[in-house]
Amino acid sequence: MISSRQPLRLAILEAERMLSAAGVDSPRVDAELLAAHVLGVERGRLPLIPLVDPPVIEALHKLVRRRALREPLQHITGWSAMGAISVSVGPGVFVPRPETELLFEWALSVLPDAPPVIIDLCTGSGVLALSLANARPDARVYAVERSSSALSWARRNADERRAAGDTPISLLSGDACDPTLLSDLDGSVDLVVCNPPYVPEGTDVQPEVGVHDPHEAVFSGADGLDVIRCVVSAAARWLRPGGYVGIEHDDTHGSSVPSLLAARRVLTDVQGHKDLAGRPRFATARKA
Repeated sequence: MISSRQPLRLAILEAERMLSAAGVDSPRVDAELLAAHVLGVERGRLPLIPLVDPPVIEALHKLVRRRALREPLQHITGWSAMGAISVSVGPGVFVPRPETELLFEWALSVLPDAPPVIIDLCTGSGVLALSLANARPDARVYAVERSSSALSWARRNADERRAAGDTPISLLSGDACDPTLLSDLDGSVDLVVCNPPYVPEGTDVQPEVGVHDPHEAVFSGADGLDVIRCVVSAAARWLRPGGYVGIEHDDTHGSSVPSLLAARRVLTDVQGHKDLAGRPRFATARKA
């Protein structure tokens, strides 16, 4: 009897072709991640599965068609990763980007040995706050979000991480531009991190962003700096002497965000950081 099983490699190649034709930036990676999702295995184990049954091929092609319509990969799989954890994401919350992993790694490198106090502004899904809490179980982490939809995702993820044994975070509804926000922490915080909305209004963005990410999580005024200005002011108030702030920004803000930080006399050691593609991605400073 002739087997009806088909080579997985060919199915992935066909998926890659469909995604490339649709203008997806990383068609090969997305095709492999979707195949791994359908099979319930890690991407690295795909070469160990030479043949698959027709229902697997059908399921893969169904998901590939969704991705070809520019639905975010993370909406299809239902999760996004950072550090050693993954969080649930979907409609109504900003999809974490791989670039934010660099901000996460920097944040870990500047934390003190003593149990730190951390504030994550514009937390969205909570991924940055939760990954820091996972990496530093001794930390007291506050995560702030003003969107009720995003906050519901963050609560779900916080509950899941607590159930997995991680140190609980303090999740609260709040606006980064509220001058009274967490005023009881003034002068006592070791680290402030933020991946805020930073795209200038009217900027052309990819469908995954323009159609699926919440508008308020992406755009921030004519120059994209409205929320970042508030974050700089809040950090200057919250940080203890020697504490750090790290803010992700648009690749057009390589000079403007460091300038905003440097304009605060209490902040020093201002640095710009690039992503893996060499584009300006986040800026940091230390309280004098």
